[in-house]
Amino acid sequence: MTTMTKMTKTDEDCLAETLAFNDQFAAAAASRPARGQAPDAALMALLRRNRLGGDTPPVRLPQGQDRVVAGGVKVRAFVPDRVDGVYLHIHGGGWAFGSADGQDERLWQLAVQARLAVLSVDYRLAPEHPFPAGPDDCEAAARWLVDHAATEFGTRRLLIGGESAGAHLSVLTLLRLRDRHGITGAFRAAHLLFGPYDLSMTPSQRSFGSRQLLTNTDSLRGSYELFTPGMGAEQRRGPEVSPLFADLAGLPPARIVVGTEDPLLDDSLFLAGRWQAAGAPVQLGVVAGAMHGFTLFPLTVAERELRRTQEFLAAA
Repeated sequence: MTTMTKMTKTDEDCLAETLAFNDQFAAAAASRPARGQAPDAALMALLRRNRLGGDTPPVRLPQGQDRVVAGGVKVRAFVPDRVDGVYLHIHGGGWAFGSADGQDERLWQLAVQARLAVLSVDYRLAPEHPFPAGPDDCEAAARWLVDHAATEFGTRRLLIGGESAGAHLSVLTLLRLRDRHGITGAFRAAHLLFGPYDLSMTPSQRSFGSRQLLTNTDSLRGSYELFTPGMGAEQRRGPEVSPLFADLAGLPPARIVVGTEDPLLDDSLFLAGRWQAAGAPVQLGVVAGAMHGFTLFPLTVAERELRRTQEFLAAA
């Protein structure tokens, strides 16, 4: 059986709007206080929960349910009236920021539109809980879902995905299920938004420079130090840390998305090629002009990508 990576360059009609937003974002980021001027503890705690919302607390919807599953792992569940599958969502934030309740509105919209129960994993964060704590929590949540989805949600149709660090953790979770538990095929598809898959740094990560488009060369390096303290580049190339170096056989069909102005561009391009070579179909979407994390901002390309996400997960 042959498979094919279908790469689509999208949203070039929005390029002017997207690039203008990038310029505004970079200018605002450059005017913020230097990192050494730390906020007070309460504000820092809020920033860690809601990295992009500044000092505004994330909106918590009544439709979200906080639960604890196997191993004491916390998840936030959104269950619409009609459930045709379950999406295990893993949030981004450089393994050190973010929370399962940081995007309730988006996850509830996805649950309703794609007819999915959505479970977002509130995994432990670095630097207090470095590697492998976050991956351990995601693995435990995925194993629980494999065992309990049918009784809890009335379906065995499972999907997995996330954004940025959450995309990285999604791939690690699939690999751990396969390698540690012999579980393949339980998750029907993976949805991976602008993830880092080589923590020793791909060429696009190294060459991006200092432009502050949510992340850049230095901030990526800093994230890797927090997540994998004490590891050198060679250790970070280990497949248990960087899935780009793993054997990807037996993984499900994937949709991989990244913007052209993202330092993690190469990570998605390279992973898509290796995923296809391992035998699974891949849709690769490259969004013209989009920066890292673009789906979290009020942009036309973000609205379109959210629709494409819903369509993929509904049909997978």
